[in-house]
Amino acid sequence: MAKQPEKIIAAEFEESRDYVQSLARGLSALRAFSAEHTHLSLAEIAQRAQLSRAVARRLVLTLQHLGYVRSAGRTYTLSPRVLELGFGYLGTLNLSELAQPLLEDLAHRIDQSCSMAVLDGQSVVYVVRVPVRRVMTVSLGIGARLPAAATSMGRVLLAGLTDSDLSAWLSDCKPIRHTAHSVTDKKKLAELIGQTRTEQFAYVEQELELGLCSLAVPIRNAEGRIAVAINTSMPYQPDVARKVRTTLLPALQETARAVEACLLRNRLPAVSL
Repeated sequence: MAKQPEKIIAAEFEESRDYVQSLARGLSALRAFSAEHTHLSLAEIAQRAQLSRAVARRLVLTLQHLGYVRSAGRTYTLSPRVLELGFGYLGTLNLSELAQPLLEDLAHRIDQSCSMAVLDGQSVVYVVRVPVRRVMTVSLGIGARLPAAATSMGRVLLAGLTDSDLSAWLSDCKPIRHTAHSVTDKKKLAELIGQTRTEQFAYVEQELELGLCSLAVPIRNAEGRIAVAINTSMPYQPDVARKVRTTLLPALQETARAVEACLLRNRLPAVSL
């Protein structure tokens, strides 16, 4: 398969004098940590970030000096200071001020946990979370990442991509079979994303985790592009698909319209993918 133009441009930039390799490596060391990997040794950081151990050591010691990483015996963990990086982005969107109360109202009306996420590569990243009851075995919070291919918010956000961007995303996608219900065929996945474009919502049933279902709808910016997605999750029941369409979908759509109205009313900066 021929390389996408975006990939060729990216590769050329990484060979240019403007590319700061040390910065890229430092960020890769930070991204080595996750909800499932909160404490990592130098060897583990090097492996997950695809760095040599010597480079990983220098990066971690520098990050520790700057206050973004702290030692915990023979391992390292992120410090609360890394939140400054994420909250700087969230602050530009005013998400915490604008969406939090609307999602809280939605969560209490439907008595289900609700979230908001953006697309970041092959993952969705949670930017707002209102927990009501725990359905997933994994604890989710702001900054949590889940595979876009197997989540309702992921498919809503992917439906907002241009055809060329979606084609490039699918080319890079390596779907994982999380359960027997997971969609791993890229052609089928593309069809589901196309269906989401048409219906303006995504419903995913037990693809990420057995017993877990989720519903998501888009929120558009002033330019009419899908900027973020909101969702709710619920345990699987034989009639859950009917409940989703008759009760939960109208409630999510109402909240999405309220957030969009706030974006326009407050003339907030355009949010883009």
